[in-house]
Amino acid sequence: MNHAQLTALGRALRLLGEHGDALNADTPDAKLHEVKADLKRALDLLDETVTTAAPTTRCAEHPNGPVDESAPDRCLLCETRRRTARRTEVNDAYTHGRAPAPDELPDRAMSRYGVRGDRPQPQQRWLPEVWTGQEWHLCGTPRRDRHEAERYLAAERRTPRPGMAYRLVHEFTDYEVLRIWGTPVKVDIEPMGNL
Repeated sequence: MNHAQLTALGRALRLLGEHGDALNADTPDAKLHEVKADLKRALDLLDETVTTAAPTTRCAEHPNGPVDESAPDRCLLCETRRRTARRTEVNDAYTHGRAPAPDELPDRAMSRYGVRGDRPQPQQRWLPEVWTGQEWHLCGTPRRDRHEAERYLAAERRTPRPGMAYRLVHEFTDYEVLRIWGTPVKVDIEPMGNL
């Protein structure tokens, strides 16, 4: 809502308030028709200023989300999250936080660096990069599939303004440059060569 719309709407609503204060049992029909016209004008102004759909829920996070009539805020997404939390509490899913009983042996010995099962598995990705004239920059989302990353770089090279050079980097605990397209040339960013 811009300032002009806000001012006009405020004026129309204040006028309606004055009409409401002036109403009594012997108000003439001409005055009621004037009130009706002002009310229509205010409704038209409201229609112009409201740009989004009316909220379906009372949830601030998902105002137009799916509706669950049994939820206090009518939001299905938040109610699903609350139900999941209640179910895990009931099913005693938070057992990892309790101390073991005296007659119970701990599952594993504590280690300063953890055990292999605690660490996430290494994931390999292919990183598409573009040469900016100074350094290599990531130019797209890292991909899990090498062929998909190569197709992405091929599409990038066909754009109206392609980069000077592209490369595909394989990331798997370490980095390995797989392939380079074009020639990365160091470009001086200062005009006149820093003179």
